[in-house]
Amino acid sequence: MAPGLPTAMDRPHFIGIGGAGMSGIAKILAQRGAKVAGSDAKESATAEALRALGATVHIGHAAGHLADDASCVVVSSAIRPDNPELVRAAELGVPVVHRSDALAALMEGLRPIAVAGTHGKTTTTSMLAVSLTELGLRPSYAIGGDLDAPGSNALHGDGDIFVAEADESDRSFHKYAPQVAIVLNVELDHHANYASIDEIYESFETFAGKIVPGGTLVISADHEGARELTRRLPDSVRTVTYGEAADADVRVLAIVPQGLSSRVTVLLDGQELTFGVSVPGRHYALNAVAALAAGAALGIPAAELAPALAAYTGVKRRLQLKGESAGVQVIDSYAHHPTEMTADLEAMRSAAGEARILVVFQPHLFSRTQELGKEMGQSLALADASVVLDIYPAREDPIPGVTSELIIEAARAAGADVTAVHDKAEIPAAIAGMAKPGDLVLTMGAGDVTDLGPRILDRLSQQ
Repeated sequence: MAPGLPTAMDRPHFIGIGGAGMSGIAKILAQRGAKVAGSDAKESATAEALRALGATVHIGHAAGHLADDASCVVVSSAIRPDNPELVRAAELGVPVVHRSDALAALMEGLRPIAVAGTHGKTTTTSMLAVSLTELGLRPSYAIGGDLDAPGSNALHGDGDIFVAEADESDRSFHKYAPQVAIVLNVELDHHANYASIDEIYESFETFAGKIVPGGTLVISADHEGARELTRRLPDSVRTVTYGEAADADVRVLAIVPQGLSSRVTVLLDGQELTFGVSVPGRHYALNAVAALAAGAALGIPAAELAPALAAYTGVKRRLQLKGESAGVQVIDSYAHHPTEMTADLEAMRSAAGEARILVVFQPHLFSRTQELGKEMGQSLALADASVVLDIYPAREDPIPGVTSELIIEAARAAGADVTAVHDKAEIPAAIAGMAKPGDLVLTMGAGDVTDLGPRILDRLSQQ
């Protein structure tokens, strides 16, 4: 076994192995020498990438998929108690490990950077992974999205740094003990698990309290939720703030848009640094500054890290260009919370000039729509026209009275041009009928709306 592989995880079985968080852990364990197996609901490029690393991936869930010699079963909070493989694990007495515990075990003995926040975690984690790799530091990383190819969400590097996306949705980020933690922002989300913003603050306070002695919390000076969290933290937590606020420790002096990229100037330890960010939008520029501050807190020279950040060119589903057809560009956005939707639409507006922006939006989760449907509709008013699909349920059961109509009504009240489409199969033709050369089309949401990009491009090519 490779050094650092927990013996209890030398033959792990993952239920839902194709998920963004699960597949990354499985990939690292396979690269460390573990005999990895697992199951997922459907075939995918991620499943193929795992098989290429030697993992056994079953499609569908069945008790027989779990090998008798499995050393543990790894689950996420989305796995239901009646899953047949989980039931079989109980019958065999196989230990069940939450994915956060598995990830925490992989970080042991290394210098972890844990990236948290309601929005921007995947992008910031990716920026760190790419830039540290560019500097030859060979980090390990586990990210909630693919960088440039299926399976590229994780890597076992032989350096001493581990960069991880820290998920607050189910409080699993309480399991980590980072040397450097990042909190990008704090907002009420994940309504099935948090009843109030105070519960969110308490959860982030617990996360900050897990930073190892002598470690550092890098936190936004611009976001009011982050500032409130900073006020609540004890003096024992060493903080470094970043942002455009005048009192930020790492102060952003300028963000200059340059088409689908930007130039950022910061003041860090009395030194002005200017560097490029190869993705559009102010929010992504600020994510890069958070990454810069975190690297500096870990002892990496900022003058070396800043130019390396330009090597990051994006992650799948984060304003990812899917292609162009008939003069129309189709871009995929993972945004599903109003703050994210607004940020991505503003970034596109800045980059698009006079071009029209058309959105295909798929709401994600009934609970989120119930709480934030009005704000989602108001965000869509930033587009020139939008098509709204039915709610993608993911792990949730329907809530009576909660439909996409909540969003549509709010959007129209805000003056937006919005159309409801209930059948995804109708979307390519609908967009082809709306789009004109020069337009930008955004497929937006955390569900399977991402599958529509290629279909829209095919339909446009028939114009």
